[in-house]
Amino acid sequence: MDLPPKNLSDGQPSFWKQRRNMVGLFAFLGFFNVYTLRVNLSVGIVAMTSSTDTEKSEFDWSPQLRGTILSSFFYGYISTQLIGGLLGSKLGGVKLIGIGVLGTSVLTILTPMAARYSVYLVIFLRVVEGVFEGVVYPGIHAVWSRWAPPAERTRLGSFAFSGSFVGTVIGYPICGWLAANYGWPSTFYVPGFVAILWCSVWLTCIAESPIEDKYITKEELMYIIDSIGPTGDKKLGFLNYPWKDILTSTPVWAITCAHFCENWGFYTLLTQLPSFMNDVLKFDIEKGSLLSALPYLVMSIILQFSGFFVDWLREHDVFTTTQVRKIFNCGAFVSQTIFMCLAANSTSEVASITCLTLAVGLGAFAWSGFSINPLDIAPQYASIILGISNTFATIPGIISPMLAGAIVKNKSAEEWHWVFLIASGIYLFGAIFYATFASGERQPWAKIKTEENVHDNKTFDMNTI
Repeated sequence: MDLPPKNLSDGQPSFWKQRRNMVGLFAFLGFFNVYTLRVNLSVGIVAMTSSTDTEKSEFDWSPQLRGTILSSFFYGYISTQLIGGLLGSKLGGVKLIGIGVLGTSVLTILTPMAARYSVYLVIFLRVVEGVFEGVVYPGIHAVWSRWAPPAERTRLGSFAFSGSFVGTVIGYPICGWLAANYGWPSTFYVPGFVAILWCSVWLTCIAESPIEDKYITKEELMYIIDSIGPTGDKKLGFLNYPWKDILTSTPVWAITCAHFCENWGFYTLLTQLPSFMNDVLKFDIEKGSLLSALPYLVMSIILQFSGFFVDWLREHDVFTTTQVRKIFNCGAFVSQTIFMCLAANSTSEVASITCLTLAVGLGAFAWSGFSINPLDIAPQYASIILGISNTFATIPGIISPMLAGAIVKNKSAEEWHWVFLIASGIYLFGAIFYATFASGERQPWAKIKTEENVHDNKTFDMNTI
């Protein structure tokens, strides 16, 4: 069976004092910062290239060049996904995530200076930012493989990932407000310095594993270790990993396909929504950035509940893990297909905004499916699987802004119609593929011999905690 184990220990501290929830909170704030460091350019580039009645734009960049700038981040991002997964599996994810976000923050702060020197330097900096940030998503599964009991994986993982969407929600209007009131450079300075502050706390206060945490109680430590069980031989070399099994596993490719399809629609709107608001709906930068955040507000709210609901369904035997992952993932994709298609054919501002909001927002249910799924099928290799899936899922970030730039040459509603229809078709394909091939069961190549449990769980002295 692929049901999560029941609680194995009692006497744990209250919810607010549990260290794993503290890890979840700081991971949430980390992803919040990761996405403010992404959306700032989507908003800032509108202010950098748009003229007003009283002021001429500082940069005369064509839609094609703007698309290239927006997609350049992903060239670096795609290069370190698998590397991040391997390092996370071997070394742990906390330091990996901290270094990744820190590097991105510093380069973000340098962007205004680079823009005034050369557009090619901006593109270069964005590529390097992507290199640093590419280790963050695989790294978080390395954290959860050590910190998250199976019965709580979805709620902890979904809550952490929801920081991405809350960061988008707050990042869009804040960056729009900063650009309108303090100039476009502030959209790079403020998110950069806030992220550096988070890095200092994360690297200081969060341990790589419960065993290394100085403040965890004995009861919580035993609960986490007993729930997770054996974790495999950490001395196993990279070349000895079951690469053939991983790369030929249909559940792994189901996760990869779902990740790709979800990111296509997500990245299309993440990078292009402010431009759509400006081109078609004729909103100014403040109003446009505020409304651009609305879909991610819906998404972040849904994620707060979907993770708890999925774990409740599994814990109470309502559905197996396989069933619940497919229901949530495919249900979201079908809904997104419908609303993205409706957005393509909308004729009013209200209808367009409503459909786009639902098309993005309902993706929260999918994130409770495919994004946590690596921890179900192979927890000890979860960061590697996410590294593989996010490598492919980064391709939309490269292609979709450039494709939108190639399609939207005259900034007309008819051109944007095709951008949304393409996303709609990709969502539908993802729903069919995931429903056919996904699984929530631990795969045979990821199963660990029971006797290893003794070795893995006795590597610490409880009297020293």
